[in-house]
Amino acid sequence: MDLSEYLERDVSTLAGATRIRGTRLSVDFLLSLLEAGWSEERLLAEYPQLSESALRAVFAFARRSLETEQLIPISS
Repeated sequence: MDLSEYLERDVSTLAGATRIRGTRLSVDFLLSLLEAGWSEERLLAEYPQLSESALRAVFAFARRSLETEQLIPISS
């Protein structure tokens, strides 16, 4: 998937946060809604400017961001 088709970053919008192209919906914002329990269906219904493909790009961006992350043990 070519993420640049769906995502963009511009320092003049949202302080340079990665967002859905042509919107003010940041990747961080959308992931926080999912963390809060929103479903993909609710996201798409509440934000009609968001497409299923763009939402998949959010997931791909998050996964690719983790590829270079170092493993840090988490104690319980």
